[in-house]
Amino acid sequence: MFRARLRADLELRLLEERHAPAVFALVDQDRQYLREWLPWVDATTEEDDTVAFIRSAREKFAATGEIAAGIWFQDRFVGCIGNNRIDSLNRKSNIGYWLGKSFQGQGIVTDACRALVRHALVEAEMNRVVISCATGNVRSQAVPARLGFTHEATLREALLLHGRYHDMQVWSMLRSELRDKPAETTP
Repeated sequence: MFRARLRADLELRLLEERHAPAVFALVDQDRQYLREWLPWVDATTEEDDTVAFIRSAREKFAATGEIAAGIWFQDRFVGCIGNNRIDSLNRKSNIGYWLGKSFQGQGIVTDACRALVRHALVEAEMNRVVISCATGNVRSQAVPARLGFTHEATLREALLLHGRYHDMQVWSMLRSELRDKPAETTP
């Protein structure tokens, strides 16, 4: 089981089915805000869609170690973060995240990413972690930049979202580049 206390008021917890009402409620509340950059939002129309996502995520965690974690701030669900597309042969994975609109600007995603990057590179023994985000998603791009990731490329028209193509920024960190203190994690 993955769990990480990031600071006194911030924690990551592996998603469980019992979290579905809180996850869906936040997605539904911030639907217009989230859908700007997240293609899955329009397909998440009821709580059962969230339950299905969590079940699938739990199966992937058991099979491959992929993490889909909820972000709790002051004991309230505020977003999700996960590592996906794990390539064990080449020791690499991707990180994705989203956060409710009213929780932006408090360092929550940066702290959550720092913990998940450390988990991937140290505990899961990955060599490379990638964060990709649309060029227009300036808030999302700021996270890997703050954490010391290297901007590797701009993939032209790599994301089709709401009938329009967007360029994607690709950022990476290697195990040899990892800095700062470890996050407190509980397996």
